[in-house]
Amino acid sequence: MSGPWVEKYRPQKLEDVVGQKQIVARLEKYVGEGSMPNLMFTGPAGVGKTTTALALVKSILGEYWRQNFLELNASDARGIDTVRDRIKSFCRLKPVGAPFRIIFLDEVDNMTKDAQHALRREMEMYTKTASFILSCNYSSKIIDPIQSRCAIFRFAPLKAEEIKGRLEYICEKEGFEATDEGLDSIVYFAEGDMRKAVNVLQAATSEGEAVTEDSVYEVVSKAKPQDIGNMITKALMGDFMGARNILRETMVLQGTSGEDMVTQIYQDVSKRAIDGKMDPGIYMNLIEAIAECDFRIREGANPRIQLEALLAQFL
Repeated sequence: MSGPWVEKYRPQKLEDVVGQKQIVARLEKYVGEGSMPNLMFTGPAGVGKTTTALALVKSILGEYWRQNFLELNASDARGIDTVRDRIKSFCRLKPVGAPFRIIFLDEVDNMTKDAQHALRREMEMYTKTASFILSCNYSSKIIDPIQSRCAIFRFAPLKAEEIKGRLEYICEKEGFEATDEGLDSIVYFAEGDMRKAVNVLQAATSEGEAVTEDSVYEVVSKAKPQDIGNMITKALMGDFMGARNILRETMVLQGTSGEDMVTQIYQDVSKRAIDGKMDPGIYMNLIEAIAECDFRIREGANPRIQLEALLAQFL
C-alpha cells in the first residue's frame, strides 16, 4: 500500500469533491471571477472542508499557489502570538504571480478568544492583499465580528450513496473486490464521514482479501446492526435474559465498547420510531433512559452493568 488512501484519493479539483454540490457551484463562481471574500467552512469532521479549501486555493491561485498560500492548524497554533507574528508577516508580503494571498486556518473554533479578536483585526487591515478561509466544526464558538466578515458555507454529512460511490471507485483503482454488504457496513459506521469510511476500507483490505461484511466488522470492533436489533426486540418482548446474552456476546466476545453500544442502541430505537414501529410515548421514555446510561458510562461507571440496567428499562 502506498500511504494512507485518505491522502492518495483526496480530490485535487473542485469538480472532483464528493457531495456538497451547492457549495462547490458557488465556489466555482469565485474561481471564474478571480476573487473571493473571506470564507468560513463549518460542519462535522470528514465531510470535505479542508479538501474543498485546498481545491479552491489551487484553482484561484494557479501554478503559484504554494508561494501565496499559508495553512495553519489552530489546534497547534491557537494563541495570539501566532496571529500577530506568522499571519501578519505573511499578509504584509506582496502576492507572487497571483491577485492576492490566501490564509487557511483549520479548526478555528479551538483558538482562544484573544486570538480571534487579533485575527479579526488582521482581516480588517489586509482586505486588499489577502483573503482568509476559516474552517471549524462549531461556528457558534467563533466570535460574531469574525462571522460577520465571512461568507459562511455549512457542510452537511455526506449521503450514503455518495460515500458508497467513492468507495467503489477506490476499490476499482486499487484492484480489490467489494461486496454490497461490505460497503453498506462501512457506510453505516461512517455516519456521513468520508475520511472514516476510507480509513475503514483501507483497514478492511489490509490482508489483501475482498471487502466483505465480516472483514469490515473485524476492523471496526462494533456490533452488527442485526444483533443490536435482535437484542432490543427481545428486551421489548420481555426476554431480558435473551437480550442480556446478546449484549454479553457483543461486548465480551466481539470487543464492542460501551459508548459504541449506547450509540447503536440509540440509532436502532430512533429508526423504529421514525418508521412508525414504536409508540412515541415509549420512545420518549427510552431516549431518557439511553441518555442517562450514556452519561453514567462517560462518567466512569461500569459499561456492562449500565447497559444491562438500560435493557431492564426496555421491559
